[in-house]
Amino acid sequence: MTEFFQLTLFGLSNGAILALAALGFVLIYKATGVINFAQGHFLLIGAYVFYAAMLVFGFHWSLAILVGVVVAIALGVLVERFVLRPMIGEDAIAVIMVTIGLSSMLGGGVQFFFGTSPKQTPKFLPSGSLELAGATIPYSRLAAIVIAAVVLTAFTLFFTRSRHGIAMRAVADDQQASLTIGISVRKVFAMAWALAAVTAVIGGILLADLTGVSANLAGFGLVVFPVVILGGLDSVPGTIVGGAIIGLLVQYSAGYIGNGFEQIVPFIVLIAILMVRPYGLFGQTRIERV
Repeated sequence: MTEFFQLTLFGLSNGAILALAALGFVLIYKATGVINFAQGHFLLIGAYVFYAAMLVFGFHWSLAILVGVVVAIALGVLVERFVLRPMIGEDAIAVIMVTIGLSSMLGGGVQFFFGTSPKQTPKFLPSGSLELAGATIPYSRLAAIVIAAVVLTAFTLFFTRSRHGIAMRAVADDQQASLTIGISVRKVFAMAWALAAVTAVIGGILLADLTGVSANLAGFGLVVFPVVILGGLDSVPGTIVGGAIIGLLVQYSAGYIGNGFEQIVPFIVLIAILMVRPYGLFGQTRIERV
C-alpha cells in the first residue's frame, strides 16, 4: 500500500504536467483545426529557456519564469504568423508535416545552443519531503500538482468568463459567424498559439525542477498525444482526466511491471481508444480518426 500511494502521487504530478502540455494542444486544435506535433518541443524550449535565464544570465527563479512566459508568447505568435498562417487553405497532411518539421527545427536549435548533455537547474520548488502512511512524498511533487491545478483552473475561467476566451470558443465553433460579428479570427489564432506555448513552457519549467533539463523532455511531450486522444481533441476537461489516467498508468507500469513497459503503455491506450471511441472520452462525435 505504501508503494501504491507513492506511485499514485508521482503519477498524478506527472499527469498534471501532461495536462498542461495537452491543454495547449487542445487550444490550437479547437481554434485552428491544426494538429500540432511540435507541442512536446515547446515544453523542451520552456525548460531550456528557464535554465538559461537562471544559470547563464543569473536571474532569480521568479524572473526566469517570467522570461520563459514572454519567450513562449513570442514563439507562439511567430510560429502562427510566419509558419502556419501561410499554410491556410492547404491540405491537412501538409500542415501536419509543417508542424513535424517545426518540432525537428526546435529540437535541433536546442542542441545547437545548449548541446546534448543533461543540465541541472537550481531548485525553486519546495525541498524536503512528507512522511505519510509510510510513503515519502516530496514537497516538490505536491507543489507541481498545486501549480498545475491553479494554471488549469485559471485557463478554465479564462475560457468561460473572459471576453477573449469567449471569442476563442466562438471561433472554434464557427469561424464565418465569428467574422460577421467582428471577431478577428487571425488574432484568435495567434492568441491560441501563444497560450498553447505558455502552457507547455510552464510544464517544461516544472519538469526542469523535478527531473533536470535534457532532450529527453521532448520524449515526455510525446505522451501528450495519448492524453489528448483519450480525453478528446477538443475537450479542455478531457486534458485533465486524460493526463491523470496516463500519468497513473505510466507510473504503475514502471513500479509493478518495469522492463520499459511504461514507455509503451500510453500508446497502447492511444490505439485502444482510437479503435473503441475515436473521439475520446469527452470529445464531440464529429471528430475523425487521426
